[in-house]
Amino acid sequence: MQRPGVQPDMRIVYFTHSLTSCWNHGNAHFLRGLLRELVNRGHDVVVYEPANGWSRKNLIADHGEAALEDFRTHFPELRARLYDERSNVAAMLQGADLVMVHEWTDPALANMISQQRQRGGRFVLLFHDTHHRSVSDPEAMRRFDLSAYDGVLVFGASLAEVYRRAGWGSRAFIFHEAADIRLFKPPADGLRRKAIVWIGNWGDDERTEELAEYLLKPARAAGLPTDIYGVRYPRAARQTLAAHGATYRGWLANAEVASVFARYRMTVHVPRRLYRSLLPGIPTIRVFEALACGIPLLSAPWTDSEGLFRPGKDYLIGRNAREMRECMDAVANNAKLRRSLAESGMQSIRDRHTCAHRAEELLTIAAALQPNLREAI
Repeated sequence: MQRPGVQPDMRIVYFTHSLTSCWNHGNAHFLRGLLRELVNRGHDVVVYEPANGWSRKNLIADHGEAALEDFRTHFPELRARLYDERSNVAAMLQGADLVMVHEWTDPALANMISQQRQRGGRFVLLFHDTHHRSVSDPEAMRRFDLSAYDGVLVFGASLAEVYRRAGWGSRAFIFHEAADIRLFKPPADGLRRKAIVWIGNWGDDERTEELAEYLLKPARAAGLPTDIYGVRYPRAARQTLAAHGATYRGWLANAEVASVFARYRMTVHVPRRLYRSLLPGIPTIRVFEALACGIPLLSAPWTDSEGLFRPGKDYLIGRNAREMRECMDAVANNAKLRRSLAESGMQSIRDRHTCAHRAEELLTIAAALQPNLREAI
């Protein structure tokens, strides 16, 4: 979609699992902000998502068709075109200058796009990987034929190294996620009356022990009320939350996260186990969003090997339940510390990690791969 009355500089086609639904689909957070930046720069952005996508189906099943209005309300510049197995791939790519295919796309479709490139497609073709399957499920990733792709975009250096070892070399580009600061920003009144909020999905037992160690136990020990938002919490998980005195609030549309953060004094980053072991150094999207909102952030241990942030200034680290409780006590009772963390975190986002930064990085990558795109960019 392009701005009315503006001649598009470049036609960008993106294939995603879903743009309209963020139900257990974290990539939608960054993607919406990135594509909105590209639209506002005058590019014609076309997004395709499967009509029967898992995230979209679950959102509608849980909350009805009306839940899709959240996307339309907050992102009027964007729209998604639905496709199915009958769709004409060549027509979907018509006129494209830059085509991006997300890692959660059906491999059969990704491979058909590759074939269109081999048949003379003049577009730059990029594979966008924002998941751990390359190390956790390499067999699934071997279903993708990326031979005609010009490059891969990966959301961290450790994942880039996986692709480089597989032969991509300098065509594996580090492309971190970032915050859409049009949406994620501090509250106008600056008043945060409640204690702790954690927004994230339970999912696949990838951080069950860590959530207890770095969130539930220390919060209860500190006597701080804790609210939990997210999906895929089975009954046993909800019982665990209740046993620790935490309150489960259910699904939260990502566009509403900033307004929820505005009511709390702190939040916590608990990375999934695979991002601490097999793919170290990659923060989740929620780190960018929380810092952009100016909510003090506490983190379970993780190694910021790429120097994205300033540990101790942008956020505090608790290496165990005892240290995390001390961090929680300090933030809860020290307004000066809260202000310092908020200001430092927001500055790091605004200096380096906005969707505008990533849009610029993407356009630079595309131009390097196909120099004749420079005029459009």
